[in-house]
Amino acid sequence: MREQYRTTPLLEADLAAAPMEQFDRWFIAAAASDLHEPNAMVVSTATPDGRPSSRLVLLKRYDERGFVFFTNYTSRKGHEIDANPHVSLLFPWHPVARQIIVTGTAARTGRDETAAYFRTRPHGSQLGAWASDQSSPIGSREALLDRYEALAARYPDDEQVPVPPQWGGYRVTPETVEFWQGHENRLHDRLRYIREGTAWRIERLCP
Repeated sequence: MREQYRTTPLLEADLAAAPMEQFDRWFIAAAASDLHEPNAMVVSTATPDGRPSSRLVLLKRYDERGFVFFTNYTSRKGHEIDANPHVSLLFPWHPVARQIIVTGTAARTGRDETAAYFRTRPHGSQLGAWASDQSSPIGSREALLDRYEALAARYPDDEQVPVPPQWGGYRVTPETVEFWQGHENRLHDRLRYIREGTAWRIERLCP
């Protein structure tokens, strides 16, 4: 299986001065292209001895400070981030022949920020955050649904669900951000921002 990408070149002169501004440009364009869940990203973590793991997570906000997602802190990724904060993010926007690859460090967001986001989640998702001990073994799907139904009875739709203490956000502060644009004959454009103190340097990589 092979596909030829036919797109316009990505040149250094086209890039914003800072990677988060460039990310914003591409994210807006991806959303306008009707991509399915353009905020879906692969989050890769590793244990202190270098054993990696990856999963899809939804980006929930971004600004000049970095990228924020929310999860169960007792999940596999939560344990790995707490032990080794170095992570990678990948936005695989194949229909528009683009990828964004981020490397950086993750740190927990404040509880106020977590609570503010939790209140925006649908009621069922709030209950789900309590019902699931993410990454822990469970005997059956029925056992999970039983937990959920018990919580639904305790917190009906008109009842506020408290924020689980084991649930919250991580902010990934980028150290490098690569913008990948696919081209014919695998002669892709790869432009990478590298943090140098408070400034950013841009380099081109061979495809």
